[in-house]
Formats: sequence, structure tokens, C-alpha cells
Amino acid sequence: MEGVSLGPILLRWNGLLIALGIAMGAFLSALEARRRFQDAEIISYLFVPLTIWAWIGARLWHVLTPPLSSVQLGLTTRHYLLHPLDILSFWTGGFGIPGAILGGTLVLWFVASKEKLPFWELADTLAPGLILAQAVGRIGNYFNQELYGLPTNLPWAILIQPENRLPGYEEIQFYHPLFAYEVLLSLGCLLLLLWLLRGRYSGQVKSGGIFLAYLACYALIRFLLEFLRLDVALVGVVNINLVFFTILFLSAMGILIQRQRLEDL
Repeated sequence: MEGVSLGPILLRWNGLLIALGIAMGAFLSALEARRRFQDAEIISYLFVPLTIWAWIGARLWHVLTPPLSSVQLGLTTRHYLLHPLDILSFWTGGFGIPGAILGGTLVLWFVASKEKLPFWELADTLAPGLILAQAVGRIGNYFNQELYGLPTNLPWAILIQPENRLPGYEEIQFYHPLFAYEVLLSLGCLLLLLWLLRGRYSGQVKSGGIFLAYLACYALIRFLLEFLRLDVALVGVVNINLVFFTILFLSAMGILIQRQRLEDL
């Protein structure tokens, strides 16, 4: 079943779960905002620009670094540049989380600077909700069968329908459920962030530490899962997602360590 039909309108499970993830993430962030600022309205104020620019960033990342499955359908970067309206046809092709992270972070910094709001405090407030939204949204890949890994005979392998298999794998039925691995690991990351926020050592985490821990944790998850992924995004012969998440992990850890040391002086 692809989704829920409301008359002539088909609401696809993938889209519904992304929307549910965003709603759950916003709710969790609002709870944290109320705890930090005694006011959850800041989340409502940030919700629209963050959602719009994260969506734009995610779409542009896909356009500039389409995965193999899109390339094999002719949806290359060149195709999008020659047919710019297809960029706006978000149901054609897909999205890339690296772009969502970049777009969301940049617009948060811009709004915080413009309104003279504490960027790092806001980023810390949003971080648990972000990883929760990503975990819930990834469940949608079970229905559209977009995110699967290498072939496997493990008991928890997922059946991929022939029309969703990459060329060269038409006769192979079962694959690693990469989306499920990411969901479980992301929930583990959420627990870590909540422990850093509320646990025994929460007072020792400096401003920005939660957000940077989120970036490092998610980057590590994606870095490891890229080695199981078939539908990679290549720039030349380079797996661009592998490069991005390596840089993101090293940068987040470096800034985290630096901020901890500076604020301890």
C-alpha cells in the first residue's frame, strides 16, 4: 500500500512519515525551549524558515549530487540545469540530508544574528528534535524502498521489489535494511543527547555542545552506513556523502573540543 487515499489525493507513507517526524521533532524542541527559555514560542518563530531552507538545501544537494538510482533514470545534474522546473518538482528525484543540515544551520545562524539571539543555545535546543525527526522520517524508506544496502541473507534482510533494484542486481531479492539501521542508530543518538542534556554531567557541557554532539554522532552514523550503501552519490569517482560526513565529523569534534577547552579557561 503506497499511502492513504483522500478522494483523488494520495498521501504517500514516505511523505506522511516525514511530516510526522517534523511534527514530533518540533514538539520535542518546544519542550526543551520551555525548559531553557521558559518560552516555546521561539520554536514557532524558527519553524517556517528552518523547514523551508532545510528543504531547499536538501533538494539542491540532490540536484548537485544525485545518487546512482537517479542518474540511471536520467536525472543528472546536467538534466536539472537544462530543465530547471524539474528542480521544483520535488516528487521527481529526491532530497539529501547533508543539504538539509547545511541549509538549516545557515538560516539558524542568519536569524540568530539578525535578531540578536543566542545561536549556540538555540542550536542545542533544536538538536534532539532534529535527530528524532530524521529517525521517524527514515521509516518512510521502508515504503518507497529507496534506502537499502548490500545484498544479504541475514534473517532481518528486506525484500526489494524488482522495479526498485539497481541494474546488475535484478535477480537478487534481499538486502540490508539500511533505513532501519539508521533509525535505530539515530534513536541511540537521541538517547545520548538527552543524557547530555539531563544526565549527571549535563552541567559540564558547554553552550553548543549538544548541537555539536548531534552533528558528530549523526556524521559518524552516516559515515559507517555509507560502506553498506549501494545507491551512492558520486562526484566523478568520489562518494561525496562519505567525504561530507568525514569533514562534518572532524569539524564538529574539533569545534566541540575547542569550545570545551576555551570555556574551561
